[in-house]
Amino acid sequence: MAESKKIDRTERAARAAAARQEQERREKRRRNLVIGLTTGAVAVVVGVVATVITVSTADDRRIGELASQPVQGVQEYGGQYGRDLGRDHVTTPVTYEQTPPVGGDHDQVWQNCGVYTDQSQVADRNGVHSLEHGAVWVTYDPSLPADQVETLREAVSVSDYTLLSPYEGLPSPVVASAWGEQLQLDSPDDERLRVFLRKYVQGPQTPEPGAACSGGVGIPA
Repeated sequence: MAESKKIDRTERAARAAAARQEQERREKRRRNLVIGLTTGAVAVVVGVVATVITVSTADDRRIGELASQPVQGVQEYGGQYGRDLGRDHVTTPVTYEQTPPVGGDHDQVWQNCGVYTDQSQVADRNGVHSLEHGAVWVTYDPSLPADQVETLREAVSVSDYTLLSPYEGLPSPVVASAWGEQLQLDSPDDERLRVFLRKYVQGPQTPEPGAACSGGVGIPA
């Protein structure tokens, strides 16, 4: 009888050991599966991010290359880079030849760069002073659809030296202006807007490079 009980205990111990080994094997398989899935997911995410960065870098390089060349459709006023345009500070109204203006005599206070939602928030004389400091002023027809205005918001967000505002009486739905330079566009999706911003924000036309585009007048949205 004692011998029989001893055999039973041995068998139970053996079965328990076998069960533990099987459980350990299952746990190991589960861990390996989790690790494999996690590694695969991380690899996919890394691959996607790397692709996005690569595409973004390539696109940015392409825009830079285009900006190093003359931009099709840009009109120049006041000689090369607007060097012949007046730059006096005045307190009286100024009549500008372009709509919106691209330079000339202007108010002694510049317009704070940023996004404005009403034309009355940006006076021509203040906006021109910002152009003198190297800003690009993007204006659009007030009837432009909201989604296209949002596209313009995203476009000007590339720099702290940009102005965006609606403007009545434009010659085209969208107009980008720098000191002495102007580009008329039919759509915010026109790639030339990005090229214009790259070329002329604090570009070679800037009469006062490095001058502030904040601390002036106006409260952007």
